[in-house]
Amino acid sequence: MRKKLDITEGIFPMPVLMVATYNEDGSVNVMNAAWGTMQARDTVVLNLTETHKTVKNIKERGAFTVSIADAAHVAAADYFGVVSGNSIENKLEKAGLTAAKAESVDAPVINEFPLCLECKYIEYQNNEYGCGVIGKVVNVTANESVMPNGKLDMSLVNAIAFDPYTHGYYKVTERVGEAFHDGQSI
Repeated sequence: MRKKLDITEGIFPMPVLMVATYNEDGSVNVMNAAWGTMQARDTVVLNLTETHKTVKNIKERGAFTVSIADAAHVAAADYFGVVSGNSIENKLEKAGLTAAKAESVDAPVINEFPLCLECKYIEYQNNEYGCGVIGKVVNVTANESVMPNGKLDMSLVNAIAFDPYTHGYYKVTERVGEAFHDGQSI
């Protein structure tokens, strides 16, 4: 028997994405955005309202980065989601993290997060079904610590996922199958 839940945002897991931009003074702003995904192979969509400092920065600079949050930095990742760049300066420093300039876009890469997508801003959409930033992925970088033998190993990224049912974070670490292969055995 199934039971009705009082929730509408029930897709699990939801990614925990760290969206980083430069403020007008060149300082780094980071926000936690669970409402994001790939729209196409090289296109990121982030469901963000224009009230976010991050959206203003993206529009002004024409760029942003999206890092995959990891278990080692769950407290910092959560902090970036509960504190607004509109009211708190130096969020990055307060979280004890560091950044470097991205190779391909005018945006920061958070050094401590192991995987980062550098994105060029395409457009902001706002309609009756939602709103958000669309960006083209122009470069992807990873810390060498998650690249044994020179290849990305997602189990080493220790990515975290957001659970909208209980507001928890979960570690995503174990590979359980082979895409485009395992289903062929049925």
